[in-house]
Amino acid sequence: MPKHDFGIMQIQPQRSKRYDHYEPQKYNCISVDDDDILPLLKKFNEVKCYWHTLDRAETGLAYYGITLIPPESLCAMIEIIRSNHNLSELLSLFSKAERENKFVIHFGI
Repeated sequence: MPKHDFGIMQIQPQRSKRYDHYEPQKYNCISVDDDDILPLLKKFNEVKCYWHTLDRAETGLAYYGITLIPPESLCAMIEIIRSNHNLSELLSLFSKAERENKFVIHFGI
């Protein structure tokens, strides 16, 4: 089963730096089944994010890549995640990041 990994970035990403390497252990990531993410993708596509670098503003998750989710987008992401009751651990991660005003990093499948 394909998985997505999500973690909290303790150090804010720097402009011009690329995040291209799969490093879930560095961010203490949790894994979420793709089957739980797929139904939410359309709603995620309405949320401002960055793909691989802060120089590439996009919306939604980089499904096959790395997404940097800024603190100002966490509230919207939390509302979307709340609609899936299987994602309590992911909801807790996003809520913690929001309280701490931290970026969330997502590693796609």
